[in-house]
Amino acid sequence: MNKCTAYAYLSALSIMTIASCSGGDNNNAAEASAASELEIPRIEIATVSKSTVDHVGEYTANVEAFKTNNISTSIPNRIKQILVDVGSNVTKGQKLVVLDDVTIEQSRVRLENAEREYNRALKLFEIGGGTRQSVDQLKTELDASRRAYDNQLENTVLTSPVNGTVTARNYDPGDMTGTTPILTVEDINPVKIMIGVSETDFSAVKPGLPVKVTLDAYPGEQFDGKVTIIHPSIDASTRTFLAEVTLPNPQHRILPGMFARVEVPMGKAEAVVLPDRALQKQSGSAVEYVYLFNSNDSTVTFTKVTTGRRLPDSNAYEVIDGLADGATVVISGQSRLLDGTKALPIN
Repeated sequence: MNKCTAYAYLSALSIMTIASCSGGDNNNAAEASAASELEIPRIEIATVSKSTVDHVGEYTANVEAFKTNNISTSIPNRIKQILVDVGSNVTKGQKLVVLDDVTIEQSRVRLENAEREYNRALKLFEIGGGTRQSVDQLKTELDASRRAYDNQLENTVLTSPVNGTVTARNYDPGDMTGTTPILTVEDINPVKIMIGVSETDFSAVKPGLPVKVTLDAYPGEQFDGKVTIIHPSIDASTRTFLAEVTLPNPQHRILPGMFARVEVPMGKAEAVVLPDRALQKQSGSAVEYVYLFNSNDSTVTFTKVTTGRRLPDSNAYEVIDGLADGATVVISGQSRLLDGTKALPIN
């Protein structure tokens, strides 16, 4: 091999070596770039917007009896008979309790004596004897005796002031009455539910407004009621007012103390509508949040939101607070995200 041939061979070998090294560097860079892209979470995004939705207030409260009457006596006395028991349905005026009537006869005798004394004095005055003062005094004593007799009579036989159901019995025959009512009678047809409504909805809630009620005791059932009374004052500490909802209960299926959920329609309202796929909940808490996507730097932001009700016939929620019209939210791929994470939209 002459010098020229050897030189050409070495030059070719050097070029091949350089080309080989250069190709390796390019491959490593491509692989590193691909690996970096694989580490960036892939997400789906959607833009939220305002929409006209039914404005429905949702409230929770306990069912109450429409009327509650405590059957008791104003004069301590011994109980002779209790004619009903817990669960008994009673009618207005029905006899419920009979108490000892030992003092009734004495009161009746005093009343009769007072009537005779008054009538005698009145006749004597009419024929010119006696004085007006004595007649008036005897009339006062007669009225007092009649009131005492009527009161004892009323507190000897106790009757129900309403149609209702006996919900409590605190004594047995032979007991002496005290400050605790002997019986409690509640009118539970209808029943009522007291809800605290925000003052911002004061103008939207009117007597006669129909409402829907669901009860934990009857899952899957819905009951129709209506607003009957609006309390005329607003609680300054809670900024709410009380509205009374009544619910027909002819079969007495709904009982005082049951937990109720009340939906009150309040017309239409503009609200941001959020796809349910975007809504997340923090484990172990009631905090709701979404991830907002920022297209300027391809990062996501953890954002708390307050939602209203789930919209009927829709996979979306009404947003009350925390989300602006036109925001871009992540609807898929949230499991790999943290606040400030870079993400790559796939749609």
